[in-house]
Amino acid sequence: MNAIVNKLDRASMKEWFEHMHRSPELSMQEEKTAQYIAGIVRDLGYEVEEGVGKHGIVASLKAGNGNGAIGLRADFDALPIEEINTLPYKSGVTGVAHLCGHDGHTTMLLGAAKYLAETRNFNGTVRLIFQPGEETMQGGPAMIEDGLFERFPVDAVFGMHNMPGLELGKLYFTPGDVMAAVDNWEVEITGKGGHGAMPELSIDPVVAGSSLVMALQTIVARNVSPANRAVVTVGAFLAGNAGNVIAHSAILRLSIRTTTPEDRAMVLNNVRRLISSQAESFGCTFKIREGVPGAVLVNDAAETEKVAEIARHTFGDDEVIYPGPTYLGSEDFAFMLQKKKGAYCFLGNGDTKMVHHPEFIFNQGILPIGAAYWVALTEGYLR
Repeated sequence: MNAIVNKLDRASMKEWFEHMHRSPELSMQEEKTAQYIAGIVRDLGYEVEEGVGKHGIVASLKAGNGNGAIGLRADFDALPIEEINTLPYKSGVTGVAHLCGHDGHTTMLLGAAKYLAETRNFNGTVRLIFQPGEETMQGGPAMIEDGLFERFPVDAVFGMHNMPGLELGKLYFTPGDVMAAVDNWEVEITGKGGHGAMPELSIDPVVAGSSLVMALQTIVARNVSPANRAVVTVGAFLAGNAGNVIAHSAILRLSIRTTTPEDRAMVLNNVRRLISSQAESFGCTFKIREGVPGAVLVNDAAETEKVAEIARHTFGDDEVIYPGPTYLGSEDFAFMLQKKKGAYCFLGNGDTKMVHHPEFIFNQGILPIGAAYWVALTEGYLR
């Protein structure tokens, strides 16, 4: 076992993780979680700035006389999903749970924070970036807009995510395009509500919305080259409350993922076109509410090779996979990588349910590995 792993405070990491898991908060509503994190790093001796991009935290620690600085980023928001398991530290909030592992990501960075504060075996400044609102793609842009990199300069920035289906405890690095751009849209279709027994007096937005759901599935199949990757998902369809009432309006929430600028422009234009034509054909009106514009997550090739080599030196060649996989999943860390060079890696969570599944369980066994990676990266980068 790696020497750093053996010296980590596992008991504290377990306590931090289980506390956050029991007390999840939704994106950009993480006030209590932010206070909890800030209290820990402040007690460890870091210079702490709260309220960066609403609930974001930057904790800085300098050692030696070096001028170099790196940023290590972890997210801490939860999802609007009811957790289904029997864990003793199960979510205590109805309909909200850490089912993507952001509580684990923050715990790993806190574990590294404690080790680095105690050993200070680096020369320069490490900045721990605790980010809210990743699930809604709001937190990263909010922190950047609030002057993240101007107020807290770094030479490079790094991120990490657990990943079910990848071998437990192994680290995966891929240069170049790693994750897709995502555009989260909400579409409101308005018809004319009425009695379910008299449809001729109504205009049914559920029928129009249902037709739209099916039509949207033709965009990727018939317009995106099979050599590229994209997906249009309707993750929510909200309308009505009773079987004998024709709803007045319907809400569809879309997740649109693309991997090239050209495909993104084409897919979004086709989504707009189909929303308009489908609504009009059923006699409905519509509104489109567009979310934060998407961005492909692009790892800097040189930085990816550098951190992969640090990981090999720390854990051994067999524990590092290079190049690793790419995903149509999305990350607002992409916006940070547009501003600073850096790399984003995956840490295998083993054979578990996928993230965002109600039965997903973050494997606590990887907490020390993730923390040790952050320590090794800091010590290796800031020699």
